[in-house]
Amino acid sequence: MPTRWVLLVAFPAAAAVAGCNGKDADPAAGPARVRIAGNVWRVELATDPDTRRRGLGGRAELADDAGMLFAFPREEVLTFYMLDCLVPLDVAFISSDLEVVWIRTMPVEPDPANPVALYSSKFAARYALEAPAGVFTRRGVKRGDRVELLGAARNAAKAAR
Repeated sequence: MPTRWVLLVAFPAAAAVAGCNGKDADPAAGPARVRIAGNVWRVELATDPDTRRRGLGGRAELADDAGMLFAFPREEVLTFYMLDCLVPLDVAFISSDLEVVWIRTMPVEPDPANPVALYSSKFAARYALEAPAGVFTRRGVKRGDRVELLGAARNAAKAAR
């Protein structure tokens, strides 16, 4: 296989990494980022069923300033699981009004290929931000905090399907 072909195949696969994979909706808008309580996370976007299902699965590590923003077509009570996730995660559920409505910590499952635990938003949410477990507490992120979607993340709701 020619090297050029391998690079073309590898780049989309790397860009598509979400629940543990995603892609920027509009590269011209700048990198996707989320700001909460003065903290900024560089995020991958999960805006369709496939990227939301894969999430951050298969990751051996995740930097404290990195994460994944999941966007859904409408606001509703959301339920997450840790399919193929190899690192513990925090998830901040975010309303359509861009307010943190609930935060959960999700430990690694004993069998990551067959997760059993479910993590509910408890309240209606349109977005969810996953980041390394414990980072929200360390950075003072709490329920009721306002959220800013920056760069390509601003278009996440439009891209959600």
